Amino acid sequence: MKHQRHKEKHNPAALPEQTTPALKHYAFATALCFSGLLPAMISPALAGEITVSAGQNLQTVLDQAPAGETIRLLKGRHDGSVVIDKTVMLEGEAGAVLYGSGTGNTITVNAPETIIRGLEIRGSGDNLYDLNSGIFIAKTATGARAENNRLIDNLYGIYLHGAKDSVAEGNEIIGKRGVRMAQTGSGVSIWNAPGAKVLNNIIRYGRDGIYTNASRKNIFRGNLMENVRFAVHYMYTNDSEVSDNISRNNSVGFAIMYTSRLKITGNLSDGDRDHGLLLNYANSSVITGNQVIGRMQSADRWIDAGVQSAEHGMPAPETDPSADAGSMRLGPEKCVFIYNANKNKFTGNQFENCSIGIHFTAGSEGNVMSGNAFINNRNQVKYVGTRNLDWSTKGRGNFWSDNPAFDLNGDGIADSPYRPNDLIDKVLWTAPQAKILINSPAIQTIRWAQMQFPALMPGGVIDSYPLMKPPAMPVKSGGENKS
Repeated sequence: MKHQRHKEKHNPAALPEQTTPALKHYAFATALCFSGLLPAMISPALAGEITVSAGQNLQTVLDQAPAGETIRLLKGRHDGSVVIDKTVMLEGEAGAVLYGSGTGNTITVNAPETIIRGLEIRGSGDNLYDLNSGIFIAKTATGARAENNRLIDNLYGIYLHGAKDSVAEGNEIIGKRGVRMAQTGSGVSIWNAPGAKVLNNIIRYGRDGIYTNASRKNIFRGNLMENVRFAVHYMYTNDSEVSDNISRNNSVGFAIMYTSRLKITGNLSDGDRDHGLLLNYANSSVITGNQVIGRMQSADRWIDAGVQSAEHGMPAPETDPSADAGSMRLGPEKCVFIYNANKNKFTGNQFENCSIGIHFTAGSEGNVMSGNAFINNRNQVKYVGTRNLDWSTKGRGNFWSDNPAFDLNGDGIADSPYRPNDLIDKVLWTAPQAKILINSPAIQTIRWAQMQFPALMPGGVIDSYPLMKPPAMPVKSGGENKS
C-alpha cells in the first residue's frame, strides 16, 4: 500500500571538488547506508519520516522502511499486531490508536535501540503462558525504549524480557478490569534485563504494578501504582534501586523477596491493605526515607485477603473472619513485615497509623533500626522471639509516639529506655482469646510488676536511646502530582 516518505536527496557524485573533508565523509556514509553496507550505523540526522494513515498496513510499512526511520502514525485506528525487526522509532500523533488482534502481543520489538512513543495501545491476547503484552521488548532489543504511551486493557502492559538497558518511562498503563486478578498480568514486567529502568509511569489495575524476576542493576523510580495486588514485586533482583515511588490502595506496597543489596529510599505507601513494606529473605539492603501511612478502610477489602497475599511460603494476613461487610478497620495491618530478612539498615523512615507498626519474625538477624518514627500504631512492634534486640545505634534510637518519657538534659534522647512490648503482649499473640481479660485487675497487676522489676520483662525489642521527636521527613504530596 502506498505511503508518503519525506527525505532530503543527496548525490555524492554531484559534490564540487572543493567539498570539505567532513562533507565528503558525510556523503560517503550516506552512500554506504543506502547501499545496505552500513544499516546499523545510520544516524538520526540522516533518517527520514514515514507517515501512516489509518487503514494502511502498518506491518508492510515496518518491513519496507530502512533502519533509522521514524514511522509516524496519524490520528485514527491502526491495526496490529506488529513485529519490529529493525531499529526504528514508532511514534503516534495525538489520537493515534494501535489495536492488537486479540492474540499475541500488540507490538513485539526485536531490534535494539527501537523507540515506541506517544501511542495508545490496546488489545493484546490473553494468554498468560505466552506473556501476551501491549509492548513486548525481547532480549535482542537492547536499549529499546517505551515512552509516553497509553496502554489500556492489555494482559501485560510492557514486558522487558531480557532486554539489557531497556527503558519504560512516562507511560500510563491501565490493566484489565472485570476479570479475576489471577487472569491479569502486571503493568511493567522485567525478566533478566540488567540495567533496565522503569521511570515515572502511572499504573492502575491488573496484577502487580511492577514485577521483576531474575534481574540485576535495575532502577524503579518515580512511579505511581494504584488498585493492584503488589505495587512493586521484587524477586531475585539484586543490586538495584527502588526510589520515590507511590503506592496507593493496593494489597501490599513494596514486596521485596529473595533479593540482596537494594537501595529502597523515598517511597510512600498510602492506605495499602496488608503491608506497606514487606521484606522476605531480603538481605543487606538500605531502607531509608520511606513512609507508610495507614487509614481507616472498609472491611470489604479484607474478605479473602489470605488467598491473595499469602504467597511464597509466607504467613497469611491476620484477617478477622468475623468482620462485617461495610465495617471499618485500620490498614495496612502492618506498616512493615520483616520475615527472615538479614543485615538490613533501616534509618529515617516513618511508620504511621497501622494496626502493627513493624512485625519482626522468623530469625531475622543483624538488622540496624535507628532514626525511624513509629507514630500512632495500635501496636508499635510485634516481635516473636525470646532474645533481646536493641534498636538503637551509636547512642541514637527511634521515636515512639506512645513513649511517656522525659528529657531532663535536653539532648533530644529520652532519659530511660523504651520497650514496646511486655509479657501480656506475648500472651495475647499466642492466645488471642485472652483479650477478654485485658482490663482485669490481674493483668494490670502483672504490668505494674514488670515496670517495677524490669527483670520480669521477656526478651524482645528494647530501644536504649529513644528519640523525643520524630526525625524530619522529606515533604511528600501523597501522589497529588500524579493524576
